[in-house]
Amino acid sequence: MRLPWRAVPRPSAPLRGLSSAPAGKQGFVPACSTTDVLSREQLRDFVSRARRLFAISGAGLSTESGIPDYRSEGVGLYARTDRRPMQHAEFVHSAKSRQRYWARNFVGWPQFSSHQPNAAHGALRRWEREGRLHWLVTQNVDALHSKAGQERLTELHGCAHRVMCLGCGAITAREDLQRRFSSLNPEWRAQAGAVAPDGDVFLEDEQVLTFRVPSCERCGGILKPEVTFFGDTVNRATVQFVHDRLAESDAVLVVGSSLQVYSGYRFLLAASDRKLPVAILNIGPTRADHLAQLKVSGRCGEVLSAIHLH
Repeated sequence: MRLPWRAVPRPSAPLRGLSSAPAGKQGFVPACSTTDVLSREQLRDFVSRARRLFAISGAGLSTESGIPDYRSEGVGLYARTDRRPMQHAEFVHSAKSRQRYWARNFVGWPQFSSHQPNAAHGALRRWEREGRLHWLVTQNVDALHSKAGQERLTELHGCAHRVMCLGCGAITAREDLQRRFSSLNPEWRAQAGAVAPDGDVFLEDEQVLTFRVPSCERCGGILKPEVTFFGDTVNRATVQFVHDRLAESDAVLVVGSSLQVYSGYRFLLAASDRKLPVAILNIGPTRADHLAQLKVSGRCGEVLSAIHLH
């Protein structure tokens, strides 16, 4: 079994352009007024009092790096299109669905994999190095925390930069699979539409009919992104590992997540049971607002990068 804290292979990339919301990438960030000074100070005090901070990050962190999310009002995938993400059962049981998924993913991968961390990722990395952040759990599969240099990290829903075989369990780099796709489909071309949150793009069904999908080089099994698709569940060992890190912590900070998915929300329920103080930084309401001592509305990069601890 792959241990939840083992992250291999991990992408590496230099930190560049750690801005709140880089030019041209504002379109995926929901409308939000500048966070007031009092709220910023309250959040800084909250983080300053913590000695072993447990943080949970969500898609609201990555929108500032140019990756769209699903649920944001007006700008999320659900608001902009009638497109819905791949379901686990459909991927596992339908070769045609896998062909369509991988064709779209192949076209979208160069852009998706090129996204860089923003100021919020940089702030969380800095807190870790200062000994303030005990553990970070991310619901994102974009590897931006890893690119930022975060080490005390659990990718709760896996990572799109890794591929797993459903037969033998082998883990390989997504970049390696991209080269195999290119070799198998030297003449295949498709005109890409908009990029989706999970890294693929919109293609018409007839465009993917001739796209060839490789099998596992070890056992011939089905290859799947090492991510938790909708309808699947997070590995039990991973969930227990995160609960153990939460038990070692003294405060919880939610960053850029509505917590609508239970896999992340469960840790807020556990924090409430443990009487841990909770702060939430997010644009819009969350499922755990009633559990929070402090709720701050604002852009993650803008707010977190302004918090300097002593």
